Amino acid sequence: MQKLTIRRPDDWHLHLRDGAMLEGVIADTSRHFARAIIMPNLVPPVVTTADATAYRERILKALPAGDRFQPLMTLYLTEHTNPDDVEEGKKSGLISAVKLYPAGATTNSHGGVRDLNKAMPVLERMAKIGLPLCVHGEVTTPEVDIFDREAVFIETVLDPLRLRLPELKVTMEHVTTSDGVDYIKSAKANLAGSITTHHLIINRNAILVGGIRPHYYCLPVAKRESHRLALRAAATSGDSRFFLGTDSAPHVDPLKECACGCAGIYTSINTMSCLAHVFEQEGALDRLEAFASLNGPAWYGLPVNEDSITLVRRHEAVTFPAKIETGAGPVTVFDPMFPLHWDVEI
Repeated sequence: MQKLTIRRPDDWHLHLRDGAMLEGVIADTSRHFARAIIMPNLVPPVVTTADATAYRERILKALPAGDRFQPLMTLYLTEHTNPDDVEEGKKSGLISAVKLYPAGATTNSHGGVRDLNKAMPVLERMAKIGLPLCVHGEVTTPEVDIFDREAVFIETVLDPLRLRLPELKVTMEHVTTSDGVDYIKSAKANLAGSITTHHLIINRNAILVGGIRPHYYCLPVAKRESHRLALRAAATSGDSRFFLGTDSAPHVDPLKECACGCAGIYTSINTMSCLAHVFEQEGALDRLEAFASLNGPAWYGLPVNEDSITLVRRHEAVTFPAKIETGAGPVTVFDPMFPLHWDVEI
């Protein structure tokens, strides 16, 4: 196959940041994607509908002229989140989900939830009104190994929550383990998972072999090869419970290349080329549209996009910049460590 046309894709997990960084990265998403679930972990975080309204306005203002892109806003769950505000946000059409960050789990998550019982009133309201909960699925207790934190979260936090509130729709974001894949497959209802571009491509060797390579460091951290293969099988299976959420997360290079580097990989610019490569390798190009364009809208109760994009397989490798320059500083672009031949036709 040399050409593939699919419905315009959506990104169901995206970090745009704010200010100069937002202005520097937004075009890489709006060029190919119609919609994206926007993460709320700014400083300060997006905790109220008023915060989300203001942030959405800043995103739309930063869009390149002529680009049609819809930011789908989320709220940052805290132990003091107001259920009435959340319900009003959903009724207005502004709020698409609420995001659970266990306190300390990842970038700008220090204000997240420490005691889930204190957030139960808002979770119960969300279950009642059908508003999805997006979860960063890791425990943060120091005694749990970082490579085990997703599996322990499923056992000790997520499964008890779902037993307590079975009607709550939950998105396990950036699934990284076979444990997560199997747990989603075992669910009868109200559970789905997003999978990132980079977790389909790298395992933990990319971070550690031959020296510390900070631009492959993300949270949840990449796991061993058997988990990567489980993610690829899930993503390319056509199973409607799995869909694309890039978790593309820009950080300026000085904050990555330091003694305590930030977690995050920037993939917005080359995600569609990377995905076409992965799906071609798996003999599943006919299922790329389901993963990138169909399954997510079905889960979030939205129509699929009417327009389309066309991917073309070039004879010569497609090149992407090693870095993009933003007003906040340089951001290194994800390098999949193999040549890319699929290109989005403009």
